[in-house]
Amino acid sequence: MEPYYYSQMNKTEQSAYHAMKTGLTALAPSFAVPRLENRELADIFFKLRLDRPELFYGTGFHYRFYQNSGSVEMIPEYLFDKGKVKEHQKAMNARTAKLVRPAESMTEWEKERYIHDFICTSVRYDKLKKPYSHEIIGPLGQGVGVCEGIAKTVKILCDALGIWCMIAISEANPEKGIKYRHAWNIVKIGGRYYHLDATFDNSLGHGETIRYDYFNLGDKQLFRDHEPVLYQAPPCGDGDHFYYRENKLSFTKTEDVAKRAAQAVKKGKPLIFHWRGGYLTRDTVTELLNLMEEAARQKGKHVRAGLNWPQAVFFAEFTEVLPEEELLMENANEGEVL
Repeated sequence: MEPYYYSQMNKTEQSAYHAMKTGLTALAPSFAVPRLENRELADIFFKLRLDRPELFYGTGFHYRFYQNSGSVEMIPEYLFDKGKVKEHQKAMNARTAKLVRPAESMTEWEKERYIHDFICTSVRYDKLKKPYSHEIIGPLGQGVGVCEGIAKTVKILCDALGIWCMIAISEANPEKGIKYRHAWNIVKIGGRYYHLDATFDNSLGHGETIRYDYFNLGDKQLFRDHEPVLYQAPPCGDGDHFYYRENKLSFTKTEDVAKRAAQAVKKGKPLIFHWRGGYLTRDTVTELLNLMEEAARQKGKHVRAGLNWPQAVFFAEFTEVLPEEELLMENANEGEVL
């Protein structure tokens, strides 16, 4: 599959991209690259590493100009020395091969869920934001990552399983309190493009419960709580095949919520559902919460609920203990890219 960002470049940019890829693959101390402005070279270098997460060891560069030359000498910065890079490459290849083996015979959608669930169950967010957490070596090697490393890990696993995947980037927005760029993925499933944000779902998980609030969203849904993309990305126009709707957990009637809440209380399991029955007003939230509370009371229990308001997804646990808060406003989040 042709790398996405490479396919968006002109011939000169593609030539620089290819020179960088060749030099980094060879772990060269320096190599010639077509002469472009610093900003253009930095942009190409960044996009190359989004297209090629296996180049996890190339983290930056500086360069030298030569007068009257059509090229510059690029001097890459490596995360490790050459011997260590080769050790990590071998480990990453083995880890990837082992992870994808059980999923090779699955459908596209099953493979996507398998990758998503691996992130949500086996990777924790790295609050210290170590350098390797921005690369696949964090999630695959250390079990930690930030959104960039997680998105790159999703991509390399999708690549290994034959699923079209790219990494989308949004800019920071200090006015909204968004201090950092954010990274997630766009995948092609059944010939259609969807947003997949495993970092946000990872942040919402409760114990063994996996969340799918950001699994196969369309543009309209995703950009309720994501900033616009920094680079052009494929439009995701299908908003009707997100996870909860596909799994009959997207409700339009209050009686469906009451019925499912009663079933969840009886089985002793949490209830996660998406509300699709009109705009989610405070009155609607109160009504739905009351229905869940009534179902809990019927069995002598209490409800502890959370709400991802932008995506209209409720999470409810039914417990013996009266919770301090009836409703917790959940905040799906990340922390950074660069």
